Order: sequence, then structure tokens, then C-alpha cells
Amino acid sequence: MDWNRTKSIFIMVFLILNIFLYWLYVSRYNEAQNVEISGEKTIGVRLEDDNITYGALPNSIESATYISGKVHNFTPAEFVNSNHQVDLSVETRARVILESPVKLRNVNDDTSFTEFAQAHIKEGTSYALWKVDREERVAIFFQKTNNRMLYYNKSGLLKVRWNSNNEVTMYEQTMIDSIEEMEQQESVIPPLQILQTLYAKGLLKPDSRITQMKLGYSTLVYLTRTQVLVPTWEVRVKLSDGETEEYFVNAVEGNVIEIQGDKQEGEEEDWGV
Repeated sequence: MDWNRTKSIFIMVFLILNIFLYWLYVSRYNEAQNVEISGEKTIGVRLEDDNITYGALPNSIESATYISGKVHNFTPAEFVNSNHQVDLSVETRARVILESPVKLRNVNDDTSFTEFAQAHIKEGTSYALWKVDREERVAIFFQKTNNRMLYYNKSGLLKVRWNSNNEVTMYEQTMIDSIEEMEQQESVIPPLQILQTLYAKGLLKPDSRITQMKLGYSTLVYLTRTQVLVPTWEVRVKLSDGETEEYFVNAVEGNVIEIQGDKQEGEEEDWGV
């Protein structure tokens, strides 16, 4: 037996096998990439077919953490220097009537409400303006952490009301403190996949436009004093008739979050006057 020849044959066979396996690996990798790209094009084409438009989506956020916090109990000592009338009959809510109303700089400029909150309300910089209802003369703020809003959390709300003279006459505040991030980082579902989820559920209507996508938090677990909140995508959509709809999607698990009850509680309020 010619061992040198046999050895050469084995070397050649193994070389061909390695080349084949490498080719197979590259082919499957490229196929996987093409499937992913094709999937993105598919949702893009579907949105285009229905004339659903959107601008630049947020940069991909690879990971985020769950957070926890405690519901704040207000005490009279926190308002000892205030000459306002303070109602703390519910210790988790401060309802304040201004005996000397504060003039707003310009009620047609949203920043006027933010300026008031930051200058006159405890931890006012911890809230971000969400909505201004000029017909009802009420501005609604959501508490924020790391520049991310806590969406429709009844324990993290600020509502400011003004009169016909454009003066703030009262406000109501709830607050979450001792906010901490969980140790484990969770993968965040990218924005385009969130749009695909909403589209698949029939929530994105033809001739509409996605005007905003932001990452914030929504309540996952609500105990008596402690809350656990999950990273949440907020998607704001302007319909063809000019109306605006809001959708919230769990950024970790991908399920649409129903917070209609919290929205009603956050926007409807008996001011007691």
C-alpha cells in the first residue's frame, strides 16, 4: 500500500469537507440575514400599502432593567413653610389650594407649566408634562426617572389647574420615591418589531402616522406601598381625522398593555371645588 498516496487522499478529502462545511455555514448565515431583512421589508411594505407613515425611529436600546419604588406618604412637615391650604386627608396625595394664585407666563406655551412645576412644587423637576387640556384648564404631568416617564401611574401624577385669569389656583400631587433599578438587564424589543406587533393586532389604522415612540415604564406589580415597573414603549399615532391614539407595549415581553382604567383615573378628577 502506498501510504504517502493514501495520506494525500485523506488530506484532500478533509480539505474538501472543511470547505463544504464552511460554505454551508456561510450560506445558512446569509439566509438567516436575508430572512431578517425580508421580515423588516415586509412590515415596511405593509405599512406603506396602508399609507401608515413614520419618521426616524428611536435608536435601538439593547437593554433596560425593571425598576421598583415606594409610594410616598406626604406629611404636614413637608408644607410647613407654605401659606397654601393643604389637604392631606389621603396621606399618599397632596391637594394644595394656592391662597395667592401664581400667574402663568403664557398658557399657550407648554413650557410655562413646566416652569411653574419646577419653581413651586416639591420635587417638581421629577415630573414631565404629558398633556394640557386648555378647555378644562388642567395640565397633567407624569413622574419620570432617568428621563423616562412612568405612564399613567396613579402614584406618580401631578395635575395643575388654572383659572380664567391664567393663574394657577391649585394642584394635586402623588409621588413614588426610593426608586431602584433591578440588577438584571433585560433585552429591549426594537421599535420596528413593536410596530409590527401593533399592526398585526389591527391597532395601526390606514392613513395614520406614528408621531412618537419613547421608552418609559408602566406598572407591572402594584402592592400596598411598593411597585414594580417594566420598561414600556409608548407609541403615539395621529389618525387621518386628526385624533391621536396612544398605545403601550411591554418592551421586554412584547405584549400590548391595557391601561385604559389608569388613563381615565389619570385624566378625570373631582377637584372638590
